[in-house]
Amino acid sequence: MASEEELFASVDALLEEEPQLPPPAERARLREAAGITQARLAVALKTSTQTVKNYENGRSEPKSPRLEAYQRLLKGWAAKYPAHTSSAAPAPVVAPQPEVPGTFTGSAAPEQAEVAAPVQAPAALAAPERPARSATSRRPAAKKAAAPAVDPRFPHGPLAVLDGDGSAYGAGGIVLDCPATTIPELVEWTLRESGLGAPKLNRYGKDSDPLIVLTAAAAVKLGLPERLEGHEQRRSLRLPEDHPVVKQVTKAKWQLTQRGFGPWARIYRKAQGRDRQCVQLAVLSWDALDERSWPGVAEMEPADIARVLGVYAMRVITPRGSTAVSGLELMTALRPPTKAVRDEETGNWVSGYNAGSLGVEPMDPAPPEATPEHPVVVNSGWKGGFLNEEAYQWVRSVDTLSDEECTLPYAVGLDLNTAFLAAAARLVVGLSAPDHFHTPTFNPKIPGSWLADLSHIELDPRLPSPFTPDGSRPTGAAWYQTHTLAYAQELGHDVHPIEAYLRRETGAYLDPWHDRLKNAYVDTLADVGVTKDLTDVEFLAAMEQHKQNDPALAAVLAAIKATVKGGVGKLRERPQGKSYKEGETWPALARPTWRPDIRAAVISKARVNMHRKLNNMVKMTGLHPLAVLSDCVVYPSPGTSPLDFLPYAASGKPQPGGFRLGATPGLAKLEGVQSMLWAVDLMEKGLNPARHIKGGDAVLDEGE
Repeated sequence: MASEEELFASVDALLEEEPQLPPPAERARLREAAGITQARLAVALKTSTQTVKNYENGRSEPKSPRLEAYQRLLKGWAAKYPAHTSSAAPAPVVAPQPEVPGTFTGSAAPEQAEVAAPVQAPAALAAPERPARSATSRRPAAKKAAAPAVDPRFPHGPLAVLDGDGSAYGAGGIVLDCPATTIPELVEWTLRESGLGAPKLNRYGKDSDPLIVLTAAAAVKLGLPERLEGHEQRRSLRLPEDHPVVKQVTKAKWQLTQRGFGPWARIYRKAQGRDRQCVQLAVLSWDALDERSWPGVAEMEPADIARVLGVYAMRVITPRGSTAVSGLELMTALRPPTKAVRDEETGNWVSGYNAGSLGVEPMDPAPPEATPEHPVVVNSGWKGGFLNEEAYQWVRSVDTLSDEECTLPYAVGLDLNTAFLAAAARLVVGLSAPDHFHTPTFNPKIPGSWLADLSHIELDPRLPSPFTPDGSRPTGAAWYQTHTLAYAQELGHDVHPIEAYLRRETGAYLDPWHDRLKNAYVDTLADVGVTKDLTDVEFLAAMEQHKQNDPALAAVLAAIKATVKGGVGKLRERPQGKSYKEGETWPALARPTWRPDIRAAVISKARVNMHRKLNNMVKMTGLHPLAVLSDCVVYPSPGTSPLDFLPYAASGKPQPGGFRLGATPGLAKLEGVQSMLWAVDLMEKGLNPARHIKGGDAVLDEGE
């Protein structure tokens, strides 16, 4: 006969086993007896309606800790509604509702109750609730924000981060069960069952394809190598065509884009009618998320990664590659090149030009707007020079420093918030091909490139020239973008262009791009405690700690800023690879968004805006800068705060025209503080203090 200890040991072993659930049919009976829809149960379990369906038809089983939660719920229902009695709370009768296209992708018929009451959209900023194994989050809980309107076709948001256990973490804390063990299965699950995707940003645009981000463990589980090996640039790394995963994709009749299977892969089939069949994959261990644009994100827990990317997707766009690629894609998503128009002869609807966009076909630049290797330049033998509209990189000569300036103890750096974004506001650019003009009359309202001689203009050596990126005085005739010449006119100088390449059709192409990114930037700053209603003292204090308040949202902020700069840079993407030869085309030239003239317009306006503030600061305070680097300027200061030298009226309000502190694009924040001796030492060595003001040992107030 067994001893008491042996019996207890056997019982304990049973208790330690994985919880057992009732049969699938009984699970469905208990839920219906309780009067709960599958959609409502999915919300409670932080999963999808389709996953609940799978639980109840035996296609999949929950995993810990959802397993224990589901078992607890079923036990409670079983006690209330035993199988031999009738339900005390019958399922509610719901009037038949028309099926919403795209809301259901499973194998069983959708329940009308679920169509009537779809899963609520997760709050973009809600701290995700994750299984116990991921409970070691390194960020504080965030406040819940109002959930945006839900597109019933995409109830689970734009993307998910898949871990090695088959859990797919979505925006707002939702977790889906993904049964896929191969890439083709993952693609099918994403399109048919996941409920992932995002609606178009413009009525004439296209929905965003769902994005699945793979952790290293998920990549290995799906047959991918943990790392991509090779000596080429990271962006050109990809799986060889004979890799088993690539063969699987091809065998399943899916296609890869010309970029192949790299850190960012697009797997698709030709669209059937209006339904796109495309899934994006990002492989974290292949450096899909660049540390410079997404600081610290690749090392976060899957739920936190989903939160960062989800907020970015909801406020900007579903990531489509690097932040630079996403910035460029956002332009097209907000200004689609075509729209449906009625053919006057046949009465049929056809694809036509969408006014205000860049159209479908790429456009050759004017020779001075191109790069030296561009076919337009090489084939024409152009020797007339090029636009040199770049951001400032200027260091003041130490010989121009006054004794009074040298005795000031500190050098304080100011950084303009998203200066390129501020420059894009209400920026009129050319939409048509350039026309060539000789000795034209300058018109500041016409976007284009002008050849003019500004070398006769006398400049203050304590300020950078507004006409050149290095701040030096022009030495002869040169090509300028419209904003640069317009500023010369604003300063009181005559402008007489020698020739010009101008565009007759114009428009504020970047306006919606500016508006969306501005809102994303301001809203995200507000979520980390930096709001527009703060006083300057409160603003400086909030900026000191905003990254610590919520590292995840601080990463979103960094990505938004990188999207602005990268998107502008992509307008003049140059050829890549050692095999390129001058005069050959390169892939970027096939895009309508390869527009170096628009890039020049943004940068020219940003540099002019910077000089205007520098000039106004001299008039209001008598202060001259020590150095400028793009959107950062360094001033000598009697104290460690910008409040010690920025101009304020007697009322305490900031003086308009100079640098002002604030949370919106174009306003300034503190970049860094160092000693004046440190700054002068760098200047004597020909180094730019604005480049280094943020690093090094911080200067503290006396007594700290």
